[in-house]
Amino acid sequence: MNLVIKNIGQLVTVASHGARVKRGSEMRELHIVEHASLLINNGIITQLGAENSFSVPEEFDVIDAEGKVVLPGFVDSHTHAVFAGSRENEFAMRAEGKTYQEIAEAGGGILSTMNATRAATKKELKKLANRRLDAMLRNGTTTVEIKSGYGLSPEAEMKLLEAINELKEEHYVNVAATFLGAHAFPPEFSDWKQEYVDRLCDFMLPHIAERKLATFVDVFCETGYFNLKQTEQILLEAKRLGMIPKLHADQLTAMGAVELGVQQNAVSVDHLEQLNESGIAALKNSSTIATVLPGCSFFLNHPYAPARRLIDEQIPVAIATDFNPGSQMCFSMQMMLTIACTQMHLSPEEAITAATLNGAAALGLSSEIGSIEIGKQADVVLYDVKDYRYIPYHYGTNHVWKIVKNGVVLEF
Repeated sequence: MNLVIKNIGQLVTVASHGARVKRGSEMRELHIVEHASLLINNGIITQLGAENSFSVPEEFDVIDAEGKVVLPGFVDSHTHAVFAGSRENEFAMRAEGKTYQEIAEAGGGILSTMNATRAATKKELKKLANRRLDAMLRNGTTTVEIKSGYGLSPEAEMKLLEAINELKEEHYVNVAATFLGAHAFPPEFSDWKQEYVDRLCDFMLPHIAERKLATFVDVFCETGYFNLKQTEQILLEAKRLGMIPKLHADQLTAMGAVELGVQQNAVSVDHLEQLNESGIAALKNSSTIATVLPGCSFFLNHPYAPARRLIDEQIPVAIATDFNPGSQMCFSMQMMLTIACTQMHLSPEEAITAATLNGAAALGLSSEIGSIEIGKQADVVLYDVKDYRYIPYHYGTNHVWKIVKNGVVLEF
């Protein structure tokens, strides 16, 4: 489709001029073009600039932006969007003061979702996930990472990864697949934890690699879950098979997970609520993205990751939702911007960069998406506002007016 978007009030490009990420003061530089036009040819951005600064072929379709704001599509680089069941009962338990561990001991937590997900068919899982992806897209997210991890058996994890890959082929949203078989220990291996790790490495990872079911491999490296030695074993095997490490790190305790992730060249380490000086020092000397999840801290009333400190230390920061049934039941990246600004002390500009270009970098995709630049994929979202700062300011509502995904204008 050939398309021109004209009469744009603010074209927020987040341009990086070839850089993979933005860090430090660069995260405030959105490179806004006012009173702008944008030309899209066969899904690729081919021209942009001030209104009437370039000619438009007559055969192009036209969108009149009516002075509205245009941003790159959000890149949500950490979600658990394929699952069955719901856990509103746990939400009520937390409201009454129960801890995460107490809820897990009462049969809740990851294992609760595991039981529902194991019982669901692939068709049922895809139907549920399709609705969620539709809603994410309507809220301005055009690329989503989805993790497995609620199956925790070879059969159930394969079912999840197959569902994720079919969604990747069928849905307008770009989907990146991550294997998170090391999300928790299944109950049948509660007394045989190393045996489960060996099964992951000796059977599941080779099968996934052979079928190309996942680009990334993630581990919940945490006290009471997968220790440093087990995590390293999994990541080393994943790398040997050509998959890219990611890591749930320093969420509940600082146990060296960030340092291990950096050592293993993880594309990102995510959560970081308990990040310490050693972890910060490791990140400063690496190419690993620090991905923070403000919605999770908000929902659980937990401490927030030190995103302000990370940016001030020149460490590239990404923002993602962590959408999941237990600890973050919100898929709105617009809401994540607000929480990042109000609770983590980011500027609106830093939050937008973290949710677009740096989120794309956390998936290895920032050369293709995450900013509005010539040669990049045309994933752009038009917002019914006059100033980009209004989006995090007026929170709790969806400001999206139109979505252009890969050059195609979507209708909802």
